[in-house]
Amino acid sequence: MQYEVIIGLEIHAQLLTDSKMFCGCSTVFGSEPNTQTCPVCIGMPGVLPVINKKAIKYVIKTGLAVNCEISSYSRFARKNYFYPDLPKGYQISQYELPLCEGGYVEITVNGSTKKIGLTRIHLEEDAGKNIHEGAGNYSLVDLNRAGVPLMEIVTEPDIRTPEEASKFMKKLRVILRHIDVCDGNMEQGSLRCDANVSVRPYGQKEFGVKTEIKNMNSFKFIEKALDYEIRRQIKVLKDRGKIIQETRLWDSTKGITESMRSKEEAHDYRYFPEPDLVPVEVDGSWIAEIKAQLVELPDSRQQRFIKQYGLPEYDADLLTSERAVAEWFEGAVKLGGDPKTVSNWMMGELMRLLNEENKQIEECGLKPVQFVGLLKLIDKGTISGKIAKAVFEEMYKTGKNPDTIVKEKGLIQITDEADIEKVINEVLEKNPKEVERFRAGEEKLMGFFVGQIMKATKGKANPKIVNELLKKKLLT
Repeated sequence: MQYEVIIGLEIHAQLLTDSKMFCGCSTVFGSEPNTQTCPVCIGMPGVLPVINKKAIKYVIKTGLAVNCEISSYSRFARKNYFYPDLPKGYQISQYELPLCEGGYVEITVNGSTKKIGLTRIHLEEDAGKNIHEGAGNYSLVDLNRAGVPLMEIVTEPDIRTPEEASKFMKKLRVILRHIDVCDGNMEQGSLRCDANVSVRPYGQKEFGVKTEIKNMNSFKFIEKALDYEIRRQIKVLKDRGKIIQETRLWDSTKGITESMRSKEEAHDYRYFPEPDLVPVEVDGSWIAEIKAQLVELPDSRQQRFIKQYGLPEYDADLLTSERAVAEWFEGAVKLGGDPKTVSNWMMGELMRLLNEENKQIEECGLKPVQFVGLLKLIDKGTISGKIAKAVFEEMYKTGKNPDTIVKEKGLIQITDEADIEKVINEVLEKNPKEVERFRAGEEKLMGFFVGQIMKATKGKANPKIVNELLKKKLLT
């Protein structure tokens, strides 16, 4: 490519507080329109906002998790603009003095670690929601979301490809969910991403004219929107045109970005200090207390899983992608499960069943103690590996213990050699031609005989004993 791509992201994460940023209204998603409002969040004259302390704590918590400097003194500001879903005519945000500055998030690019720098993390309130569909010739406004606490995370222009942007978002989502400050639900809008993108000829120091892309609510759309916009800008420059600084919307149905409005600058918003709120002074002892409460972060946990449990990097990466998954794994290992065996079952059978029902592991009725009980039944030879999969699925669906399921369904493995030998004799008698072919050199027929024996015993015969006895019979 003749051009270098420069990408910076602005991420809005809805904080997991029970009430809004400056009032006591609920933040629960999906309620009837305009049922979670009060005079404060709908901007009635004369009302006064009150800061949600938990929201401040969650931003500090995030800042510590991504290596930021926490400001001991910060201040809220009014960001002035007019839009129907902004009832006050301004948004309470932060401008010159944010809560967190600097910091970075590390991603893996082509096998190497790359640091994506952060400019700042600040706190603000969300706007409401305009509803254009199904309303005839007018739009409706739902103010349930107005005043919900948002954390805005702004990156440095360190990202160079759509893939890097997607990886950064995935990594950030994992961190936010690990420390329990945001649920990361992009479909519901609790994690949203805007991207500033520009291109410049290789060797040029000055940045090109940037455009801002909005309406990207999935990792796939982030990559697609950025890829399209990069190609669009390069084409404009090659055709000797000029890039216009503007805000563009991603249309996922058309697969293109479309012009929305000219891009505002900071001075267009006429920021000034919020007169109804005092500055926020954060005591050092409170920061230390929050830091002490931080859980083990994903990168640290991943490396520990590799060293402590001898897991491959691939396994450790998947198992630490969600805090609840990592805790389920460690719970099973601490109860006696072999780390690699537990990992294989989780990444295979457990994830398959969760994905089929579109569930998170927290919603799973199967507990580590039950799963380890199943592994013990396999180790004792009570059930075979094949039967164990059926028992596992039944455990997942019913929440019953493995011993109970094995007894109820009569699944105990047949280990008596005399009983197995009897079945082998019956199978060989029914298939004399196949026996002759095997003895003539078609050794691949061993799988056929084993399959017939397992079918006759409904999968209960011990596979090891079956193979040993079958070989003796066929080779004599």
